[in-house]
Amino acid sequence: MSCEVLVLYFAKSAELADVRSERICVAQQTTSQQLWQEIVSRHPRLAALRDHVILAVCQEYVSIGDQLLLLQPGDEVAIIPPISGG
Repeated sequence: MSCEVLVLYFAKSAELADVRSERICVAQQTTSQQLWQEIVSRHPRLAALRDHVILAVCQEYVSIGDQLLLLQPGDEVAIIPPISGG
């Protein structure tokens, strides 16, 4: 079963994807790795950030790996690259 989620891109991820947000259809039950792969398939330049980003699903941080996600229609998925401070 699939559902539509809102993907939000921040900082370097927005620059590489050339979009700040978009709606995509993904499997309702998926791992964080599979979700990341679906996003990268749409925006291959994001692959360069793989080891440097964290996902936030419904404002909860999720590392990219085998963690099972149960997504609902309308859930927000944020792509958060490292933020450099000064």
